[in-house]
Amino acid sequence: MRPYAELVTDAGLEHLSLPGDPLPALTGRFSPSAFKEYNEQLTNGLVELAGQEADLLLLGMAGAPGQHVAEAMGVPSMGVHLQPVDPTGDFPPVMSLFQWSLGRWGNRRAARLAFELPAAGPLLAGLSTKMRARLGLPPMTLRALYRLRESTRWPVFHGFSPLVVPRPADWRPGLEITGYWWPPRPRGWQPDPVLGDFLVSGPAPVFVGFGSLAGTRAEQYTELAVHALRLAGLRGVFQTGLRGHISDDVLGIGDVPHDWLFPQLAAVAHHCGSGTTGSGVRAGVPAVAVPVMNDQPFWASRLTALGVAPAAIPFRRLTPARLAAALTTAVSDPAHRQRARALSVLVSAEDGAAPVVEAVNRLQATHRPGRRPG
Repeated sequence: MRPYAELVTDAGLEHLSLPGDPLPALTGRFSPSAFKEYNEQLTNGLVELAGQEADLLLLGMAGAPGQHVAEAMGVPSMGVHLQPVDPTGDFPPVMSLFQWSLGRWGNRRAARLAFELPAAGPLLAGLSTKMRARLGLPPMTLRALYRLRESTRWPVFHGFSPLVVPRPADWRPGLEITGYWWPPRPRGWQPDPVLGDFLVSGPAPVFVGFGSLAGTRAEQYTELAVHALRLAGLRGVFQTGLRGHISDDVLGIGDVPHDWLFPQLAAVAHHCGSGTTGSGVRAGVPAVAVPVMNDQPFWASRLTALGVAPAAIPFRRLTPARLAAALTTAVSDPAHRQRARALSVLVSAEDGAAPVVEAVNRLQATHRPGRRPG
């Protein structure tokens, strides 16, 4: 997607952009008309992509449309996921409204329905139908696509640590958890001297960030976080939308590489997106989980189960007093820090990218490079 092109180019790679930005959809800020427009933009972009040359396609979690493109191009594909969405009895569907276990059979069934039923994903179902028609492919239902995926053992690699989420024993062959895929720092990045001075000017601060929600109500979230820090008697670095010195003990920042910032902090309070969760684990500091939606409650539950965070605070229940209490526990309880440090050592030693590179090389060795449809 065009808004994220720099993440690709900063890694020294070339790219072809797809139109639109999915972030408003993931955060519930799309109107029905905007949702329809994004659907049409994405369909057009993917159909145009099928006219390019490729050796294989690596597909994210919402990979069904990409599988249609790979079929039309005559090239292999494989999944590269940041969430464990495939059916398992170990936990309820990660991206669903169900945040409680339905039992092993119920958990598996609910996750499978999310793949198979148009009612569980009307955007995906409509997009798949349009895509196949535009690409000249025969119709295929979501259920048929899922069964094909399972019967061929379509490979999916997951970019998080098996120490954070152990591989479910009831997963089929071809579903692998490899370890985290750490992003490179932006090319030429240097820390802001104001931030550097703040970090060393007193006790280690805590981090407070709410991910994509930060820009929607920046002043409100900042006021809440400042109040919480005052109650807890802590210094803070905020990623809530406002920048600069909010007070002597609070600094608002923009995007800063987490691998540089987090190890210098006393704790990190965040929304529990998969990437931020992994960065906190790697840094070896305690966490405070404030999940909002989608997969975030799942990652929050993993941090609590691993003993590196106190009980999560759902965002809708967040108050200054609750945030202050959780931050105080995270910073003052030595058990949280000890477990966080021990987990960090093990996770940092993993090479999550290596198995993916090996799989790509195997696919390239067994398939001819794709050609433009003629």
